[in-house]
Amino acid sequence: MAMLRFQSLRRLLLAGLFTFAAGLAQAQSAQPIRILVGFPPGGGTDAIARILADKLKDELGAPVIVDNRAGAGGQIAAQALKAAAPDGHTFFLSHDHTISILPLVTKNPGFDPAVDFIPVAGFATFANALALSGGTPGKSLPDYVAWVRQQGGKDTIGVPAPASIPEFLVGMLASKYKLDLQAAAYRGSAPMMGDMLGNQIKAGVASIPDFIENHKAGKLRIVAVIGDKRQAILPDVPTFAELGVPGLEELPYYGIFAPAGTPHAVLDRFNQAMLKVIAMPDVREKLVGMGLAVDYQPQSLFANRVKGYTQSWERIIKASGFQAK
Repeated sequence: MAMLRFQSLRRLLLAGLFTFAAGLAQAQSAQPIRILVGFPPGGGTDAIARILADKLKDELGAPVIVDNRAGAGGQIAAQALKAAAPDGHTFFLSHDHTISILPLVTKNPGFDPAVDFIPVAGFATFANALALSGGTPGKSLPDYVAWVRQQGGKDTIGVPAPASIPEFLVGMLASKYKLDLQAAAYRGSAPMMGDMLGNQIKAGVASIPDFIENHKAGKLRIVAVIGDKRQAILPDVPTFAELGVPGLEELPYYGIFAPAGTPHAVLDRFNQAMLKVIAMPDVREKLVGMGLAVDYQPQSLFANRVKGYTQSWERIIKASGFQAK
C-alpha cells in the first residue's frame, strides 16, 4: 500500500510539473502585442498607453509593448498600423488628431481611417488648453493678450503638431484678438513642453494630460480650456467660450484602433480586456488625475463618435479656408 501511495504521489507530482512547464512555455512563447503611439515618450499619450499596457498584459495573457513611432502628428504610427498584419498583435492608441484631423489637412497622409482601420474602443475624452510658461506675465488669457500687445502684438505659440486643432485654435485666437500669433509646430508635446519650461516659448496649446503635472507643480499655468463646461480637474479655469471664443465646445477623444481585416473574435477579446482595465479603480484614478474624462465606448458607439467628430471638424476646417498640403 505504501508503494502504491508513493507511486500515485510521484505521478501527481510529475503531472503537475509537466502542466507547469507547458504553461511556462506557452507564456514564454506568447507573441507580444504592440500598441503603437504616434508621439515620443514623455508626453501625455505615451503615459496613457503605458498605464493601459501594464494592465492589458494580464487580461490578454501576453506581453503588451508600447511602440513609439513619433513624427508627423501620428502619421508615421498610423502608416505602421496600416502595414501591420491584421492578426491581433498590433493596435494603435490615438487621439482625434491622427484619425480625424490629419486626413482633412493632408493631401496624401498614406492612410484612410475609414478604410484601413477599425475603431476598437473609445475610452476617454479630454480638453485642449492654452497654457502660459512660467516666465510669462499674467495669470489669465486676457493678461496674456495684454502682454502680447505690449510686445508689439506678436508672439509664437507652441503646438504639438502642424495643422492640428491646437494650431487652428491659435489662428482663432489671433483672429479674435487681432494679434499676429504664429503657431510653432513640434514633433509631439514633450519637446514643446521642454521649450515652455525653459521659457523659450511663452505659451502653448496642447491637451490637459500634457500640461497637468507641470500646472500642478506651478511650472506653467493653464488659463483656458475647450469644452461646453469647465473641467472637473481645473474648476477655476474658464472655457474659451466663457472668454468669448466660440466654436470649441466639442471634446476630442482617445481610443484604440486595429488594422482593417482583424477578426471579430480578436476585436471582441481586446474590447473585453479594455472594458475590464478601464473599470479598475487605480486605472480610472490615474486617467482622471491626468485630466481625462473616462468614457468607455464599445466598437459601434466609438465608430459613431469618430465619424461625427470628423464631420464637425471638416466643416470648421473648410470654413477657415485652410488648404490641404
